[in-house]
Amino acid sequence: MRSNIGRRLLFLILGMVLCLSPARLAAALSSPPDESQEMIYLKQQFEALNHRLDELEKAVDDVLWFERVGDIAFVDKVRIVGPPRWKETQPTAQGAGNPIKFYTYVFIPKGADRTKKHPLLVLPHGGSHANFDTYHTHIIREMVSQGYVVVAADYRGSTGYGPGLYRLVDYGGLENEDVWASRNFVVDNYDFVDKNRVGIIGWSHGGLIALMNVFDHPEGYQVCFAGNPVSDLVARMGYKDQSYRDEFEADFSIGQSANDNIAEYRRRSPVTHVDKLRTPLLIHANTNDEDVNVLEVEYLIQALKAAGKEFKYEIFKDAPGGHSMDRLDILNAKKIRLKIYDFLARYLKPAHPFKSVEDLQKAGYY
Repeated sequence: MRSNIGRRLLFLILGMVLCLSPARLAAALSSPPDESQEMIYLKQQFEALNHRLDELEKAVDDVLWFERVGDIAFVDKVRIVGPPRWKETQPTAQGAGNPIKFYTYVFIPKGADRTKKHPLLVLPHGGSHANFDTYHTHIIREMVSQGYVVVAADYRGSTGYGPGLYRLVDYGGLENEDVWASRNFVVDNYDFVDKNRVGIIGWSHGGLIALMNVFDHPEGYQVCFAGNPVSDLVARMGYKDQSYRDEFEADFSIGQSANDNIAEYRRRSPVTHVDKLRTPLLIHANTNDEDVNVLEVEYLIQALKAAGKEFKYEIFKDAPGGHSMDRLDILNAKKIRLKIYDFLARYLKPAHPFKSVEDLQKAGYY
């Protein structure tokens, strides 16, 4: 009896929080499902709640963008399309095969002379199930202050847009084409952007996307930086735990383990495509990285060397910050970012390239 009262109270609370319809709530209260069905139902409701909270967080964060960079940049958020989903569950259904719709951010330096051409930086966010948020505030301020237009896509799989976009995740697959589409959108729609001065820069999973973009579209980029990039999904599955691997093995994702379909995981790994490199490339890694084990990046470097490719790299020894070593606001991180900006500027020629750490500090939000 007490157990049934507890279940009903839990359903009542969930119904209030999740705004369940009265009919659905009444059904749950009057006729509780058996234990297994109940747990499935609760899991579904908590998942729905998580997505709603992500959407709320995204809405708040979008407002913060204008407050944090609006003094130096015009900020826009546009909706564009990428390729159709890679796995169509109902290929004959209405709308099947349609392009996927998603949002992308555009940052334009205030005061930029629009009668002249300006370089573009493409900045894919890290984490497939994450989004482009104001964590990147200082980095955007630094880029815009140098004279770069910046585009940053919330590609398929990103959070903050509900379960629909989340379940379209295509790790190492068509998400790369979403980022490519964001690059093309800016080049096609802003006549003051120089299509011959486009770079791509990404960290972690964003580093994977940056690498795959220059491998697959070498004609579209003049330079690339990949920081602590996810490089080898087969190796990565080997050192991560099962809870991490579950994200890839879910039905709406790859749907198989690396052990069951090693070819698919290799197809999605930059280390497999190094022979395609035609773009100036800088790679950074850190020996104490707590997310992307340095061995992944070392495999990538070894593969590039074996393919006879010219590129630059630096492996930092226990740099403070681990995986975030060059995205923090400490002095050491700023010094590393200065190296990145110097490399990009060689090929993109921004109007106001940074020459010192003091330049970064002046651009900061203080």
